[in-house]
Amino acid sequence: MTTNRRSFLKQAAGSLAGMALLPQAFAEAPAKKMFFDISLAEWSLHKALFSKKITNLDFPAIARKEFDISIVEYVNQFFKDKAQDKTYLNDLLTRCKDNGISNHLIMIDGEGNLGATDATERDKAIENHHKWVECAKYLGCKTIRVNAAGQGTAEEVAKGAIESLSKLGEFAKTMNINVIVENHGGYSSNGEWIANVMKQVNMKNVGTLPDFGNFCMKHSPGKDFSCIEEYDRYKGTQEMMPFAKGVSAKFYNFDASGNCVETDYNRIMKIVKGSGFKGIVGIEYEGNTLDEYDGIRKSKALLERVGPIV
Repeated sequence: MTTNRRSFLKQAAGSLAGMALLPQAFAEAPAKKMFFDISLAEWSLHKALFSKKITNLDFPAIARKEFDISIVEYVNQFFKDKAQDKTYLNDLLTRCKDNGISNHLIMIDGEGNLGATDATERDKAIENHHKWVECAKYLGCKTIRVNAAGQGTAEEVAKGAIESLSKLGEFAKTMNINVIVENHGGYSSNGEWIANVMKQVNMKNVGTLPDFGNFCMKHSPGKDFSCIEEYDRYKGTQEMMPFAKGVSAKFYNFDASGNCVETDYNRIMKIVKGSGFKGIVGIEYEGNTLDEYDGIRKSKALLERVGPIV
């Protein structure tokens, strides 16, 4: 009996010691990593930028100091006349270096319709984009985002876009720059249409930038400008992801639990992950309820919550 009792006590002491180590073991277990990196799209701060509260030069420091984000996406509207200004670009690069910022891409608007049915108009648009390819290279970006817009039938605009993207892609290839198309209204917000354009272009450095909130194909006329024809965002994202070289995570409103009202992020990020994507997901906050800074913080928190579990 004495021997059995001693054996029992010894075993119990060993079990308790093991249990005491459990919290430490759990604490030391590495957190599950996200399958993507987070960047900040400059458009998230467009109100502050348009109102001149901040400038494009301030953007890198704000991304790092306010949100602890180290990758940024520029919008050409906020330094429209500076694409070839080396003094300005060197100042921007210095601010990036000082804040440990990596430049990911430049979103290009207002440089002509790459899907135009008129050849002269297309050629002018392609030429207008050349300086932004060169600017992206100078800033250390990997990519420029363009629009595949144009007037005409779906087939006509697709034909023009295929030709323009092929030519621009050839030019960008010499500098190791990607050219990617965002779903940005009209035909481009039809996932099947844009996927078909990508298949026809068939170039390694030409791809897509799926934007979760930009699947409106037609808006109502006048001041209302509400969406009256919308493509399914989950279907569209699924169709665009095989060609994606980036993802634009659009946010507008949040519920009491911090979830996005418009998009089911668990569902849509499963689509992104299922495609094999392991790149950069850019926060693009565009809501009106929250201050831009608060909106960006909530957007980041949601991505960080969903990222490790999908």
